[in-house]
Amino acid sequence: MNAQMFRRQLQIQYKTPEQIQLMRAAGLVVADALAAMREAVAPGVSTAKLDQIADEVIREAGAVPSFKGYQGYPATICASVNSQVVHAIPSAGQVLHDGDLISIDCGAVLAGWHGDAAITVPVGPTPAPLLGLAETALDSLWAGIRAAARGVRSGHGRLTDISRAVETAVRAGGASAAGGGTRYGIVDGYGGHGIGTEMHQDPHVLNFGRPGRGPRLVPGLVLAIEPMITLGSPRTVELSDGWTVVTQDGSVAAHVEHTVALFADGAWVLTAPDGGRERLGDLQSASAS
Repeated sequence: MNAQMFRRQLQIQYKTPEQIQLMRAAGLVVADALAAMREAVAPGVSTAKLDQIADEVIREAGAVPSFKGYQGYPATICASVNSQVVHAIPSAGQVLHDGDLISIDCGAVLAGWHGDAAITVPVGPTPAPLLGLAETALDSLWAGIRAAARGVRSGHGRLTDISRAVETAVRAGGASAAGGGTRYGIVDGYGGHGIGTEMHQDPHVLNFGRPGRGPRLVPGLVLAIEPMITLGSPRTVELSDGWTVVTQDGSVAAHVEHTVALFADGAWVLTAPDGGRERLGDLQSASAS
């Protein structure tokens, strides 16, 4: 988020409980597609095959892939392997191998409402540093979600409380990584976002920064929270295809995401099958079902 984005008037779409129920249905379609792809990830599988699986699951549910055709994007998922951070286009020529780390981003629109989530999955036996990276990314995602839930419950939370929680968890994960002293890179220029009747809405959600800034965390706010971290520099480069973003130094990256709705009593993770119950505990909203 740059100074110009801070200066302009944010156009945030707040949702009613009934609209959030519709978003939950879309979120569960995404969850099912990601579960099917997670099951299919194995050495020898192409990212095009994963894309086919997602397309079939989404359409069989009566939904439509959010990504396909979005600003010309040609596929149902983004399938980013190793140094690819986000937005990598699936292909028959990109085949998974033992030791790879793949981040799969998937979206679906159902009855006009979007769900968006991402997972990072190891392929076969995977080196410990890559597993640690993926685990830290996931921990930071849930740290951000918990910060959102606490913030809306207290009535005093601000958007960048989520950003700080993500950053703090990433730094803690690096400090406790095997061998100690690992400093994961937090990718700049990309982050989470509002979501609803469009896949990308205000506000932008940074994965780092000072707390206590930005819009208030209030009931009806729905966010896609999505940390992106690397084993090296946070700097990235966009490839000539106009989509694929890779780490500048070639280090491996991890990307995870959930769509999260806020209620007065906490959060409902719309793209988690259990609504976030396992990870959130009593911070999960009683509205979750």
